[in-house]
Amino acid sequence: MLRQKLQQKLIQKLSPQQIQMIKLLEVPTLQIEQRIKKELEDNPALEEGPEEDDLQNEEPEEEPFEDNDKDKEEFTIDDYIDDDDIPEYRLQVSNYSKDDERRTEIPFSVGSSFTEHLKSQLDLRELTEKQKVLGEYILGNIDEDGYLRRELENISDDLAFLQNVSASAEELEEVLAVIQDLDPPGVGARNLRESLLLQISRKDQSLVHVKTAGTILESFFEEFSKRHYDKIIGKLGIGEHELKTAIDEILKLNPKPGGVYSESSGKSAQAIIPDFILELTEDGFDLHLNSRNLPELRLSSAYSDMLHSYSRNKGQKKEMKEAVLFVKQKIDSARWFIDAIRQRQNTLLLTMNAILEYQREYFIEGDETKLKPMILKDVAEMTGLDISTVSRVANSKYIQTHFGIMPLKFFFSEGLQTYNGEEVSTREIKRILQDCISNEEKRRPLTDERLTEILQEKGYVIARRTVAKYREQLNIPVARLRREI
Repeated sequence: MLRQKLQQKLIQKLSPQQIQMIKLLEVPTLQIEQRIKKELEDNPALEEGPEEDDLQNEEPEEEPFEDNDKDKEEFTIDDYIDDDDIPEYRLQVSNYSKDDERRTEIPFSVGSSFTEHLKSQLDLRELTEKQKVLGEYILGNIDEDGYLRRELENISDDLAFLQNVSASAEELEEVLAVIQDLDPPGVGARNLRESLLLQISRKDQSLVHVKTAGTILESFFEEFSKRHYDKIIGKLGIGEHELKTAIDEILKLNPKPGGVYSESSGKSAQAIIPDFILELTEDGFDLHLNSRNLPELRLSSAYSDMLHSYSRNKGQKKEMKEAVLFVKQKIDSARWFIDAIRQRQNTLLLTMNAILEYQREYFIEGDETKLKPMILKDVAEMTGLDISTVSRVANSKYIQTHFGIMPLKFFFSEGLQTYNGEEVSTREIKRILQDCISNEEKRRPLTDERLTEILQEKGYVIARRTVAKYREQLNIPVARLRREI
């Protein structure tokens, strides 16, 4: 049976300006500089410099004018604008686009020079015209690590549909073999094992440990990856020393043969620019934003004068409408951007001051054991901000202290209780785990069960699964994979 009913729903929608404000909170110092420069280029109503008193008014003053049929009356610039006549898009502040995020990112080349490096070598090989076509298409599918992640059958289908080139998997295999003979060694492999085999095959095969390394990769790769060294020793009939020299040779190989070229093409790590600067003085802490090259912003006096001029000339209402709309839109956009940058700065300082207050003992000495358990909710309650806002402020932001530059995320951690009821930061637990594993006997690495026992002996209430979770967060493999000969 069908029924009709009325239902009211309260749905909150964010305006474009609110969305842009949220994005500005996430942007670190280096990118906010680029964002401001772009806004200065795009909006002529925005300019660098301190604000002037006569530019503080929200709207141009209302100006009287004479009319032959009426006594004096007042009007504002809005009198020129009839909302019914204006398309919706003209009433919106269009000071950003969907491409903003892409434009503000630091550009770098992703593997283009690597592909060119391979192609220049391939051009020197004796290939048929068809093989050259196949080779270039295969090169286009090699990722920045140097691997061919796609099946040859799929590449064959692509060539047939996209380039009208018929090529069997066998033909592609022949060309791939040529590519795998290029530099760097291991390029064009379809998995790690194949890449390592390609690299070891170029070593001096007259050396016993090199030949043994090749045998291990060829026939005992699973045992090697799981570090079942006893099985390899038994099956190959070799001693521990022979196995160790062979494994050392394997460990010299590059698991990402294309990585060197990707880094040299501009993907190397960027220098960290702190968003906050904290100085320890005799009177306490001095915290301020890293303004670096951030210019002061103000409304353009020329554009403000332009609005005043238009407002005095009602007689040209129709002719001036487009110009008035343009000027008003640019001024509104500039005014909003100035306020948004100011709000961003205030929100950042409010959040960082709360973190500083909460973790005061840590910031005095930089001792990790002084870090208190702190989650986003704690800072949100101190500042009155939403949790999501605190999260955006903490994301990709850094603070410069007297003991180094730290990411804001570093100061957030969950809490764990000791047997005495004292609450400690999980960061302290992770530090103890790191120390235990660093000092363990590599022939008999500590299991998660043993690590749990050690922590419990130190007075921490912790379960084995929690130890396993923290170990994984530290990117430390299980005991079996940490075993060394």
